[in-house]
Amino acid sequence: MNKISFRRLITLSGAIILISGVFSGCGSNSNQKVLDTTTSGEINISVDETFEPIVQAELDVFHAIYLTAKIKAHYKSEGDVINDLITDSARAIVVTRELTPAELKPLQDKKLVVRSTKFAIDAIALIINPANTDSTFSMPNLRDIFSGTISNWNELDKANANEDITVVFDNPNSSTVRYMKEMAGKNQFSAKNFFALKTNKEVIEYVSKHKNALGIIGVNWISDSDDSTATGFLKKIKVGAIAPDDGQPGSGEYRKPYQAYIAQGFYPLVRRVYVLSRESHMGLGTGFAAFVAGDKGQRIVLKSGLVPARMPIRLIQISDNNLFQ
Repeated sequence: MNKISFRRLITLSGAIILISGVFSGCGSNSNQKVLDTTTSGEINISVDETFEPIVQAELDVFHAIYLTAKIKAHYKSEGDVINDLITDSARAIVVTRELTPAELKPLQDKKLVVRSTKFAIDAIALIINPANTDSTFSMPNLRDIFSGTISNWNELDKANANEDITVVFDNPNSSTVRYMKEMAGKNQFSAKNFFALKTNKEVIEYVSKHKNALGIIGVNWISDSDDSTATGFLKKIKVGAIAPDDGQPGSGEYRKPYQAYIAQGFYPLVRRVYVLSRESHMGLGTGFAAFVAGDKGQRIVLKSGLVPARMPIRLIQISDNNLFQ
């Protein structure tokens, strides 16, 4: 081999070693941040505790399809969930409303855009003890109960027991508390006969043991007829039926929160469910939002007993003994 060829070989070898050293150094940098994609990576999300059953069902299927994705869900009250999005403790959240201008401002100050994806229509269910003989409520009745005008069961019907109505919520900062305050036009509830526990499960357990209790929960906890937890809860309580205001769809008829009545607008206590994401790139939060609003995700919503936001459903004739006794 002549000198020129040998010198070129040495130069080429040095270049190869240098280049490989650069890539090796990059690969060994443990502090390098690897961005997630729409179907891979690891993120935290915060979820309104009311929707734990449906969100967990969605996550189970999502993780089964996308094996390199890991979404860790934290179930909290609505107030805590929204705070997590604002403070960047969660990349995405599941809630029942859009953010207010005041909540959006700190995000907008950071040039962040919050993207909203509606994926379900939910209902608030009234639950009572099986020993309670009154299980029907008009909307005026409910406003009177939650405004404090009515506080005894026999004020609804003289045949009812002469007992105070104890209204039980899941959490003082929950979306159900906020919803019922707005329904009643109240900023606060009376401390006399209103109190909050911590979770929907605790509300169900309390109502099952106290005859005079009126529990307020998300229907998601009792609507899936194939879920053993939901059917177990239904054995412990009764579900109340509500008549809408005069002039509203379904007025004059008392109906329970069946999927068909929610879809038709005949059951009055309904709300939308959203995924809100603060991601500045096409990340895992964006991917999960697209999944729950897509075909597979909407079928999971349908099976759960809620109403899909983006998928037509077929209405069938139902009888009152199908699910909620």
